[in-house]
Amino acid sequence: MKRQTKAYVFALIAILFWSTMSSAFKITLRYIDFPFMLLIASFSSVLVFFLILLFQGKIILLRKLKFKNVLHSAFIGFLNPFLYYFVLFKAYTLLMAQEAGTLNYVWPIVLVLLSIPILKQKIGLKSIIAIFVSFFGIIIISTQGRLFSLEFTNIYGVLLALGSALFWALFWLLNLKDKREEVSKLFLNFAFGFIYILITTFFVSDFSMPETKGIIGSVYIGIFEMGITYILWLNALKYSTNTAKVSNLVFLSPFIALIIIRLTVGEEILFSTFVGLIFIVSGIILQRYFVSSVK
Repeated sequence: MKRQTKAYVFALIAILFWSTMSSAFKITLRYIDFPFMLLIASFSSVLVFFLILLFQGKIILLRKLKFKNVLHSAFIGFLNPFLYYFVLFKAYTLLMAQEAGTLNYVWPIVLVLLSIPILKQKIGLKSIIAIFVSFFGIIIISTQGRLFSLEFTNIYGVLLALGSALFWALFWLLNLKDKREEVSKLFLNFAFGFIYILITTFFVSDFSMPETKGIIGSVYIGIFEMGITYILWLNALKYSTNTAKVSNLVFLSPFIALIIIRLTVGEEILFSTFVGLIFIVSGIILQRYFVSSVK
């Protein structure tokens, strides 16, 4: 199999798993409270990363960590998985899966905005227009198409979904600066995240035994949302002759997710959700085009 073909295979498998997550979140939340779901999922992801490290013979890398690396992972783990998923899962308890999942997808635009103060990057008028295109999509989804009345379906849920995109973008920027080996880095980040989640769950959850379906769903989320899918995506980028060839495939994910939500969760996909998603993705694509054209 050619390298680029391998890249496409890894990328499409990762995208397929990511596309199931909105449905997995919403269905699993029927049987378990969201802090306990996050606890089980994060433990599953830590176990996945540990087994991968063991299989690849990279456990020794953990012994070579410097104190500053540990501190960095402690902070990154607070952002993701702790803050990011805690806020995101709460949003899913308040919004429809199609709303929470699509609003969370604005993180590439948030990434551009954060790069201004963090990376000292400048953006031009065209990039600002692209951001407003995506922002218009957010308004369409948040109001379910009631643009003139601006009646938000659940403003708290909307803010949480957008807040999760903020935490993810911040995590992504800081993670880019960390040049450590990826799997060992993810393991340590998620190990710290699990500790934060365990402590928080102790105070906000009653630790009552959830239904079996809730446990299964949480483990599925931990393995395929937080765990192995990261590795699949990293392999896709590694084998691809050009990262754009696989990164552009990510735009398939939210549309596939809407189909899966309709089939599994049973939500009727609102026309406003689809139109809003078109605007959000268009803004992201325009932003990428304008940045690449400047280069």
